[in-house]
This record gives sequence, structure tokens and C-alpha cells, in this order.
Amino acid sequence: MAEIYIGTSGYSYKDWKGLFYPENAADSDFLSFYSAHFPFVELNFSYYTMPKAVLVEKLVEKTCSNFRFAIKAHKSLTHEITDDTKRVAAAFREGIAPLSNSNRLAVVLVQFPYSFHYTPENRKHLASLCDLLEDLPLAVEFRSVEWTTEHVVAELEKRRVAIVNVDEPDLPKLIPPSAHVTAEAAYIRFHGRNKANWWQGDNVSRYDYLYQDDELAGWVGRVKSIIEKARVLFVSFNNHAKAQAVANAKCFAQMLILNDVKGVVLPGDTATAG
Repeated sequence: MAEIYIGTSGYSYKDWKGLFYPENAADSDFLSFYSAHFPFVELNFSYYTMPKAVLVEKLVEKTCSNFRFAIKAHKSLTHEITDDTKRVAAAFREGIAPLSNSNRLAVVLVQFPYSFHYTPENRKHLASLCDLLEDLPLAVEFRSVEWTTEHVVAELEKRRVAIVNVDEPDLPKLIPPSAHVTAEAAYIRFHGRNKANWWQGDNVSRYDYLYQDDELAGWVGRVKSIIEKARVLFVSFNNHAKAQAVANAKCFAQMLILNDVKGVVLPGDTATAG
């Protein structure tokens, strides 16, 4: 039976105080509090700052043995690409070693921007990155529909690299919902459907969206399809503004359970529903 881990994209948001975290909570206590409510989180700081093993080890120590971390690839591997990819990939690998060594690593999230188009140069970079990190579980997220070809899906499946299934606004050239399984671990990210702010907004307003129950319900069938093929499924809510990701992640977990979807992992060491 596949396990389903549901959580949020990031956890260290000061505006979550009073909405999720207690008003008087110290920032250093956020992760411990979060892990009492969710079994999984995406770490985003690693996109902005190269992760250091000593810091990552402290995060591991704050959580129970069944808690899982996805960690976003550094921006120099996805957004600000240089000729130094080999060295950067090695530094990134070294920084996340406490996750991979402790079996706490869900995936390395390799999220490319919309501007990463389907060109020979970019295809070559993606192949090189997959080679450099081939012993780590990878999940690649594309933003441009150009990448949704049978060839790309087949190539990533051959490499056992997950394709991230996304929920985002229904806008031209963005990627529609899917249920790809190209590796043992499958992945879904919910970005919200804020059409008005998607192109013009910042990292808060773009994801300012609260899913309604019927919108989430549309994913239940896809989840059922995914877990027929995958060993594990990670589901992350990135609509972090106003702690809406927290509300939707909890709602979706309960929705799956109520729809008799087995394997939803609950907070704690060994608890699963079903």
C-alpha cells in the first residue's frame, strides 16, 4: 500500500502566528509545532541559500523518525544557471546529507521557472543535473507546457525521476492537472488558482488563494490513480499566504480518508489512516 504524505511548502512564516502557530511562539519552535500537525514539509530556504549540513541536522533533530522533508534545489541549479553546475551540485549534496543519510529525504525538488523553455540547451542542462544527482530521489517541476511531451515523460521515467503534478491557474501555456508517475515517489503541488496575480504578483500575492472543497475533490480520483503505481505520494500546498496552505492541507487529508483512500500518513512515528 502506498503511503501519502501531505504538508505545506515551507513552514517558517511569521504571518502564520495567530492563524496556525501560537501568537507567542518563538521562530525556533515552529518546526516542532508544525510536525505535530503534519508528517511532511517542503524546505524552501535551500533555494535562496546553499544548505549547510549542520543546520539541516538540527531540523532533523526537531522532528520524529517518520517525518519527511522535501528540499528545493538551489537557484543556481534551476533559475540562475552557470557553468559551475558540477561544483554547485556537489555542495548541495553535501549540505543535505543529514536528510539522505537518515532516510528522511522525500525528494529533491527541482523547480524550474516558466522562462526555462524546451530548448536543446535546457534539455542538456536537465540531463546533466539528473546525472549529477542521480542517486538522490528527484522531482522535477516545469512551469511551461512546452515540457509536457511524451518524450520528456518517457525520458524521466527511464531515469526514475518524478514529474511534479501541479494545480495552478488555468492560464495559457501553464501546465494542466495530471497524474504522472515516473518514479517510486510521486509528487503533487498545489499553487492556488489566483489568475489575477499569477504573472504580476509577488511570492505572497501570487499564492494568495484558498481552495474550495469542490476544487480539492477534483484531485481525489487522480490520487487514487497515482497510488496504484507509486510507492509513496507527497502532496504539498504552496498557497502559504494567510496560512491557507495549512487549512487546505488538513482538509485534503481528511477528504482522502473520507473517500476511503488508504495510506494517508498522520502526524507521529507510525500512524497511518486506513
